Amino acid sequence: MTSLANKLQQLDGSGYGGYKRIAGTHRLNDNLELSVDRVQSDPFAPPSLVQARVPLAATGIDPGLLEGVGAVAVSDYLTRRVHEAIRAHAPGGGKGSGALSIDTPGQQVLERTSVVFTQQAPQVVVRLEAALPAQGRRIRGRAARTLLTEALPQVIDRALLNTDHAALETAVVLMRDQTRLRKLLVEHDLVGFIADGAVLPRAAGNSDLPADQAVPFASPASLQRSFTLDSGVEVTGMALPRGVSLIIGGGYHGKSTVLRALERGVYNHIGGDGREFAVTVDDAVALRAEDGRSVADVDISTFIGDLPGGSDTSRFSTTNASGSTSQAAGLVESLEAGATTLLIDEDTSATNFMIRDDRMRQLVPGDKEPITPLLDRIRALWEDQGVSTVLVAGGSGAFIDVADRVLLLDHYRVSDVSEDARDLAEPIATQEAFPAPQHRVLQGLEPKDSGKHRGGKKSWQAKGLQSLRHSSGTIDLSAVQQLVDPSQTNSIAAILKELEQRTGTNQTLDELVTELFQQINADGVETISPHRGHPGRLARPRPQEVFAAINRNRSLRVHR
Repeated sequence: MTSLANKLQQLDGSGYGGYKRIAGTHRLNDNLELSVDRVQSDPFAPPSLVQARVPLAATGIDPGLLEGVGAVAVSDYLTRRVHEAIRAHAPGGGKGSGALSIDTPGQQVLERTSVVFTQQAPQVVVRLEAALPAQGRRIRGRAARTLLTEALPQVIDRALLNTDHAALETAVVLMRDQTRLRKLLVEHDLVGFIADGAVLPRAAGNSDLPADQAVPFASPASLQRSFTLDSGVEVTGMALPRGVSLIIGGGYHGKSTVLRALERGVYNHIGGDGREFAVTVDDAVALRAEDGRSVADVDISTFIGDLPGGSDTSRFSTTNASGSTSQAAGLVESLEAGATTLLIDEDTSATNFMIRDDRMRQLVPGDKEPITPLLDRIRALWEDQGVSTVLVAGGSGAFIDVADRVLLLDHYRVSDVSEDARDLAEPIATQEAFPAPQHRVLQGLEPKDSGKHRGGKKSWQAKGLQSLRHSSGTIDLSAVQQLVDPSQTNSIAAILKELEQRTGTNQTLDELVTELFQQINADGVETISPHRGHPGRLARPRPQEVFAAINRNRSLRVHR
């Protein structure tokens, strides 16, 4: 019996606070070391944080698989294996008191802190949570002994020491191929690629799993292109060039499904997802209207002119944006965040931001209408700033006039109808030059009179996928469509804590976020955690979602 097993047995029946005596490092067997980093304060507190360390050599994993993006793929694969092993071997199957759990990935493959690899004395480190068992507020020592010294070693043995190496290598090859394909998009002036045979529809509106019996994607001949990837695999599919692309079709024929696939194409996907080779440039941003959101000192004058009341739209601020002003601000903020491609669905957009038809222009003179619609700016956005747009439209043909290409969706099948569309298109007036985004300097993330929580443990906390709380309120991220994992939101909370410490440096938002991502690139996502040892559940967000969270903070203070 290990010393940890003895200690837990001796603690049986003691007050729950006695569990603090097991904090520290314990040798469970020749290949497994357990570190208990944080012990929960009571049975109802968040679970204790533990790390299991195994020599890399004992796993039989080829160190070459860990090179470059391979490390993310191996981490993701092993995390999924640990999750499966917990469900099979651990008490409670990962739920409730006396259970083990691990951060569980979805369909996307993200860099996360659940499994990492050390360089010196190469090890695999597995980060888990353990809900230490109790009877009321008394320690169930024998149950804890079973959990930590029997069930946990069984989980590690199954997941790491008896892993399927062929499947692991397949996951790494897929990750490298997807990453390479995304780089090829940039090299070939493309914004997206969807492979022939891809399964784009999802099982349900609230599910990210592939649908059964879905129509496989087939590319139109005019846009079909093939690429040879690092593995030697050749993929053929629809290559979408930069510029203005319009997707049209009847309701429920797959327009939005294609756009959703492009939105999620900024991430790599696991094998069997159906979207393995549906990829998009990694800085693409989905844009929508968002009534009621706050805006801080954004120049929306390109779209919104003289507002009633004399508001200065070159320095527009509000705590309650309309559909049109929110979408205009979102577009400008996306450019500030480095987006080179915008993904827009007519169904989630403000109509008056998108278009004004001829009859409305005749009835409402231009000098009486403060809104210049996207229709009148989209060509200049591309020609002056090099920013592409992929736009879904089902109710208006106005964008046919300004599109470089038009794709028709008919029962989930794509046709290139650009030639027919050109026959219908009408000449457009020369569009006014589109200005470069202005970069704002961060002054603070909380009100001027709020300092007592600055840097404190509770100053920023993620509450699920779509919400962040801080000392001055809540940030609603429900309209940030490309945020896919609650652990990304945890990471954004940690990044905002770090940004609080860097206010007053007279740096722009872009400079501050770039610095933090350089740190993440160099040392891993766990470097943003304020905790030593087990960093908590963190997954890498994109800079664009960090910007989105900052911009939706009602206490944001910036200047230019």
